Amino acid sequence: MEITPAQLAEQLTSGRGAQIIDVRESAEVAGGMIPGARHIALGELGGRLDDLDKARPVIAICRSGRRSAAAADQLTAAGFTAYTVPGGMLDWTAAGFPVS
Repeated sequence: MEITPAQLAEQLTSGRGAQIIDVRESAEVAGGMIPGARHIALGELGGRLDDLDKARPVIAICRSGRRSAAAADQLTAAGFTAYTVPGGMLDWTAAGFPVS
């Protein structure tokens, strides 16, 4: 499933309880992440599924959307409700949403 940057921003302000994971590499997240996001690089995701709550949706984001789509597929296969942000951080920052 997909979610737009605007829908993601609305999730953040509504406090609906979605988990946001940034699946980029460490060097990429050093430039900033969505406030409240957790960094779990795509290559580490399979070993860190226990760090996530299956009762809450997971929104995966990366630089442009390719890795987050792979993460969402992996999460869905593991029984999570997962979303991806097509356009990723490129679209998030282009829309003027905050990074920390």
